[in-house]
Formats: sequence, structure tokens, C-alpha cells
Amino acid sequence: MAKAKTAKKKRRNINNMAYLFVAPFVIVFLVFSVYPVLRTLHISFTEYKGYGAMKFLGFTNYLRVFQDKFFWKALLHTLNIWIVNIVLQLGLAFLLTIIFSDMKYRMKGLGIFRALFYLPNIIAVTSVAFLFQTLLDWRFGTFNQILMKAHLISEPINWLGQTSSAPYVISVIQSWIWFGNSFIMLMAGVQGINRDYFEAAAIDGAGRWKIFGKITLPLLRPILLYVGITSLIGGLQMFDLPFLMCGGTKGDPLGSTQTVTMYMYKFGFETRQMGYASAIAYVLFLMILTVSIIQFKVMNRGEE
Repeated sequence: MAKAKTAKKKRRNINNMAYLFVAPFVIVFLVFSVYPVLRTLHISFTEYKGYGAMKFLGFTNYLRVFQDKFFWKALLHTLNIWIVNIVLQLGLAFLLTIIFSDMKYRMKGLGIFRALFYLPNIIAVTSVAFLFQTLLDWRFGTFNQILMKAHLISEPINWLGQTSSAPYVISVIQSWIWFGNSFIMLMAGVQGINRDYFEAAAIDGAGRWKIFGKITLPLLRPILLYVGITSLIGGLQMFDLPFLMCGGTKGDPLGSTQTVTMYMYKFGFETRQMGYASAIAYVLFLMILTVSIIQFKVMNRGEE
């Protein structure tokens, strides 16, 4: 009996020690993740300037969001940039995946190519923004100089200063930054597929496109779901690149590159309407959650 009590006490001490090791993560998570989320939810129901007393407004801020035509314009601008970005990003990633996974044209040095393709993703966005601002400068930029010397254009184009080009420039740069990440994800999925499928298909005379469409693509559905959802979340939260390249919330060309998060930033930090900015944040969260659930259902319908 005494031995049983001693063993039970030792197990309790071990459990207490485990809680002690886990405690730092739990505390940091609660303070820097859970508390800000709950605090933002509370502020979204109030009128608050970031200081002083709060005035409870109920759902007034949320009603204002749904009636705010400029919010919906910012959402359309965000979707416009994201859709072009995801099409280019996945298109290039798929093309590279087909090339590097083809059994007939197997390339060596895949690890080197992975590192090169992923490199733009680890460069600071501020550096990327400064680099492309310099290259695309309409007066002295390298890009315009090359096009003019090649006689493709007769006068410099203000790539970042007009609505017809600025959003798509941002999309292309975003695709350049993120296509390497998508490629690595897709290649990891391809390498996880049993090679017997590909060998059997090749023996039966199936071409590379048929193999990709009938074997690779269906088995990559979980990876595509992950890439699609994470890209959507990142796209709707897009802030840093358009903010830095197009002069913040005031310098972008007629608002065509003003995203939802830039619009939220404007109210939260420029006009000090923290309650309204918090309501925008939660409306955006609900949109992302809804679209993610729809994506999940659609992508998994075939498996059911």
C-alpha cells in the first residue's frame, strides 16, 4: 500500500514538472494570441480611440462595415490582386512540378533548384519593395530603359502610378515571391505518391499530361487544399507590399491597390477609430472562415 502511494506521488510530481515545462508556451500564447483576439472582439462593439473611455455601440460598427461602399471597393481591389497572383503562382508551380517530376526527363540537383525558387520568399518585403520600386521607376527605372531600347515602348510607363498597371504589378511580384513555396509543397506531395502508379502508367503508354491529370492531380488534392486556403488567408490579409510600393494609404493610384487591411489600418492608426477598425478585422475573419469552409467542402467532395 505504501509503495503504491509512493509511486502515485512520483507520477504526480512528474506530471507537475511537465506542466512547468509547458507553462511558458501557454502563458505566451494566452498573452500574445488569445488576449489580443478577445480584446479586439470587445473593442469592435465600442467607440474607442485607443485611449480614454470606451462607449458601447452594440452592432453599430458591423452595420457600418456592411454599408461602407469603400470597404467593398477595397475588398474588390484585394481580390483582384489575389486572383491574378494565385493564377500565376500556381500555374508556374504546376509547370515546374510537371518538369521536375517527369520520369523521362528527370533532372538532377533538385535541392539546388528548390533553394533558388524559395529564395525570394525569405527576402524581407521591404527589400523586395525597394528593389522593384527602383527597377520600375518610370523616369530612370531599368525595366523601362530595356523596353525602350528594345523599341517595345516609345515612352516610359508609370507602372506604379496608374490604375491600369499598379494592381497587376503587385500581383506579379507576389507571384514571384510565393511560387517557390507552392512548388515545394507540390513537389513534396508528388514525392509522397507511390512511384508504382507512374511506372504502371508509363508502361501502358500514358503521356506526361495524362499521367499528371489522372494520377498526380487527384492525389495532390490535400496539398492543393492547403495551398489554396493559406494563399486565400494571406491574400486577403495583404498589406506590406502594396503599402510600401504605392505610398501607403494616401499615395496609391486612385485606391486601386488599397487592400482591406490597408483600409483597416487607415481607420485604426490614422483616424483613430479603433472600434470600426476592429469590426473590419472580424468581418474579414468571418469572410476568410466562410470561404475556407467552402473550399474544404468542394475539394473533399470527390473523396466522399
